[in-house]
Amino acid sequence: MSDLPTLEAIRATRARLGDLVVTTPVRAWDDPALARQVAPGTRVVLKEELFQRTGTFKPRGALAVMLELPKDALARGVTAVSAGNHAIAVAYAAGVLGSTAKVVMPRTANPYRVAKCRELGAAVELVDDVHVAFDRVKQIEADEGRTFVHPFEGPRTALGTATLGLELVEQVPDVEAVIVPIGGGGLCAGVAAAVKLARPDCRVYGVEPEGADSMRRSFAAGSPQSIGSVRTIADSLGAPHAAPYSFGLCRRYVDEVVLVS
Repeated sequence: MSDLPTLEAIRATRARLGDLVVTTPVRAWDDPALARQVAPGTRVVLKEELFQRTGTFKPRGALAVMLELPKDALARGVTAVSAGNHAIAVAYAAGVLGSTAKVVMPRTANPYRVAKCRELGAAVELVDDVHVAFDRVKQIEADEGRTFVHPFEGPRTALGTATLGLELVEQVPDVEAVIVPIGGGGLCAGVAAAVKLARPDCRVYGVEPEGADSMRRSFAAGSPQSIGSVRTIADSLGAPHAAPYSFGLCRRYVDEVVLVS
């Protein structure tokens, strides 16, 4: 597999992102119900990306991609497909970089997320489902010359999400295991790479919902797999397929993928 992340590249990406993203805090999760579920002496720490710009980790990847676009590509604008969080991040990134965004979202997307995209200046198209959304965004790319900013795939996206993993191991240097949710796998791919490069003995677990288990199926098959339909209330984890680069990083650096109901 080519273009593997390095710690040097991850640090350079974080420096390039600068103040366009923030270093989010970590917090010890102190809860009696949790304490009953884990072994005595276990300390659970949350990396609170809800305090990131736009409210999720997504600007890390979107900006890592868009900061490398030439001026003429930024002038033509970008496009994206998303149930919400990535679309919001791309709208934000387009605004701060002087570009424009046209995002495609399923009709079932949370109305707040749709409104937030529009508030940030993006044009929004609503389609029947995420499968149709991927087809529509290809058409926009071809017809309008916009650059497709993928929600979870590619080396630049992974370097962006890897900045989160590097922050975590620097903030919690004695971390022994990291648990990362998986939608398409871009977050898990980057975080797992950073964690394993910085702390090779640390375990990394990816977590998927049962109704959107494309990465678990991909691990079993040994290659990226698609699912016929997405059936989960966790709409941000409802990717219809795994993709080669993020799958390759997850396969290399993730110790186990776990399903939750």
